[in-house]
Amino acid sequence: MLIVASEFPPQPGGIGNHAYNLARYLHGLNYVVVVITDQRSKNGHEEFQFDQNQAFRVVRIKRRSFRPIMYFNRLLKTYQGLKQTDVVIATGKFSLWNVAILQYFSSVKTLAVIHGSEVNFKSVFLKKSIDWSLKKMHDIVAVSNYTKALVSHLEKDVKVIPNGIDLSDWNENQLSNISISGQPVLTTVGRVSSRKGQANVINHLPILIKTFPELHYHCIGIPSEARSFMNLAQSLNVESHVTFHGEVSQKVLQQMVKASDVFLMLSSETSTGDVEGFGIAVLEANALGVPAIGSKNCGIEDAIDEGQSGELVTYDNSTEVLKALEQILSNRSHYSAKARQWAAEHDWSMIIKQYDNLIA
Repeated sequence: MLIVASEFPPQPGGIGNHAYNLARYLHGLNYVVVVITDQRSKNGHEEFQFDQNQAFRVVRIKRRSFRPIMYFNRLLKTYQGLKQTDVVIATGKFSLWNVAILQYFSSVKTLAVIHGSEVNFKSVFLKKSIDWSLKKMHDIVAVSNYTKALVSHLEKDVKVIPNGIDLSDWNENQLSNISISGQPVLTTVGRVSSRKGQANVINHLPILIKTFPELHYHCIGIPSEARSFMNLAQSLNVESHVTFHGEVSQKVLQQMVKASDVFLMLSSETSTGDVEGFGIAVLEANALGVPAIGSKNCGIEDAIDEGQSGELVTYDNSTEVLKALEQILSNRSHYSAKARQWAAEHDWSMIIKQYDNLIA
């Protein structure tokens, strides 16, 4: 089993997290797994230590300042890997291109996993190149119905297998309780960016604090656009209700999420076509008993069981957001219980069975 991934831990990224769990759980089903992926750190030390601790083999494409050498090495390593496997899984745009090109030299079974942004490019050239790649794949898995719809024009059979989480990594009983400011406490986890929707939440705060004057919004994650978003909060006179925490340890992150009343992910599509293909952070919050409010018209629709684990809203509609917040807080015990149940249904031990059935 060869997995060709555009990204992979220990560096962050949803595609990498998905590829890592695919590798782990397929290995657990006795597949001989090899992963081909890029070195993303400058010296590669962090990846080396991480790779040494895995039960499967990881082949890293060394980082080069002259990119064409990297591109050639990707193709070479993938070609060598194809000669030693019966099935290859391609995940991420570079991997889709690599595996599609090498289909001219190999007849192994190919499976593409598509997440969202890589099939929603605004550039005509990039879009056509991905379409060409997908047409050459034997099977295609989309992580959400939204993502599946993005490739409906290909008229190929696309199976939806949702993202999963490892519940053992999100055990609320192993976390001590902490207190963070706000009543209610609202939280978003993820890179502070237009796609993740922190600015959309901030835009709603003037309306929300009229009903909830003690409300506080906590943003956890790489603060890429934090300064810009704080300027937005200041222009709306709600800066005292917003805190950007930046990156924190996994333990602190989980404690903060557990202490939250509601998790928010009001994602929206960017001008370049960057979209939220699923929203794994929603399920992680659910595993800790925290219900979520998420955006309609993106992959988050598949991450939320509406009326049960949370509510779906139009990302820029303050009335809908306020109504959803009031609804969850007025019956939080129901939403919390259903959130835990929903998360359990997405444990990787369950999700991997669908991949096994498709590969077999």
